[in-house]
Amino acid sequence: MRAKILLELDQVNLRLKSAKTKVTVRESHGSLQLRATLPIKPGDKDTKGTGRKQYNLSLNIPANLDGLKTAEEEAYELGKLIARKSFAWNDKYLGNEGIKQQFQTIGELLEKFEEEYFKTHQRTTKSEHTFFYYFSRTKRFTNPQYLASPENFISAIEKIDKEWAKYNAARAISAFCQTFNIKIDLSQYSKMPLNNSRNIPSDGEITTGFFKFSAYLNHRGNQVNQNVKDSWQLWRWTYGMLAVFGLRPRELFINPHIDWWLSQENADLTWKVDKDCKTGEREALPLYKQWVEEFDLRNPIYLEMLATVISKKDHTNHADITALTQRVSWWFRKIGVDFKPYDLRHAWAIRAHILGIPIKAAADNLGHSVQVHTQTYQRWFSLDMRKLAINQALSKRNEVEVMREEHTRLSMENEMLKMEVEKLKMEMVYKSS
Repeated sequence: MRAKILLELDQVNLRLKSAKTKVTVRESHGSLQLRATLPIKPGDKDTKGTGRKQYNLSLNIPANLDGLKTAEEEAYELGKLIARKSFAWNDKYLGNEGIKQQFQTIGELLEKFEEEYFKTHQRTTKSEHTFFYYFSRTKRFTNPQYLASPENFISAIEKIDKEWAKYNAARAISAFCQTFNIKIDLSQYSKMPLNNSRNIPSDGEITTGFFKFSAYLNHRGNQVNQNVKDSWQLWRWTYGMLAVFGLRPRELFINPHIDWWLSQENADLTWKVDKDCKTGEREALPLYKQWVEEFDLRNPIYLEMLATVISKKDHTNHADITALTQRVSWWFRKIGVDFKPYDLRHAWAIRAHILGIPIKAAADNLGHSVQVHTQTYQRWFSLDMRKLAINQALSKRNEVEVMREEHTRLSMENEMLKMEVEKLKMEMVYKSS
């Protein structure tokens, strides 16, 4: 039946072409559309400056044989309007969604997005974080002046080069369209990309990266704002905390429990993640504990810097917190490490696994479920765990060889001492005789 419909569709378009009707009929997801070059739709942008643009008009005509007859009739009617230059955008050609949106632009809907989204979602710390994810990416990848139409959203997604950015944008735009009942099919962008990679640092690379902050002082320019000349110390402290605790960057900036961190009662050296963070409150344990001292992470000077920075921000404002986390990423690039802040979190998870820490304990420490822990980090476990395990085994082998050589050396010395003792005994016997 579908083959028959497609064959008849070709015949319809041949007849329209013979009649010099500047309209064609096309099938899309079980419906028929009219395609024609028309005056710019209200609220749309004239990017080429021609005053005209090609549009697909959905008239809710089903893709069957009866529908084709109706679509052909509609195509002839539209063709006459175009030929007479009397076409006008009305409810019929704008469609039901056009009536509902009242020609609203993406920017106009973005202003209402939060209010509409939380009409159907309970407002919690986690849902607010999710909403900001949807809002920020929809705003970043779309043009607020464009009409909120499926065509404009799909066009925006298609312009994104990086596969992961395209995937994340599609997720956000899908939620945005669902909120405003905009029918759109983004299924082709819903598959998670496979070509993702992370540069997960080894323990040695993490330590080297930490000391790159102080090395930065040797080559930074002389024109330094005196008010921020020492700010690099705060971002070095942030780097160290992310490495030691596997935290999400924002978990350092949302209501940090500074007094507890510096408290003498904090014998286990835990960092308290605040209840207003994405997955609620928890106490994160360090891995490795010696790094806390080596990286000087309990230095009150750095914590005072942290308190000063967050006093200027609203922790409930996701944009403010995001600005701080972006600053962390900026410093990583500034000092020249070739991994990202979140890679330290992945490194923590792999380190925990290599050390034999149970998955449940590691997942709890990172603040998510065992399922999320496994799904998120399993992709990185294979190669990196093998590399770390092999290096660890080689290191142990080297240690064993050193111990074996030391044992051999001591054994030889012991034998030589025995010989010396025997020699002395013989000399004493000889003298006494």
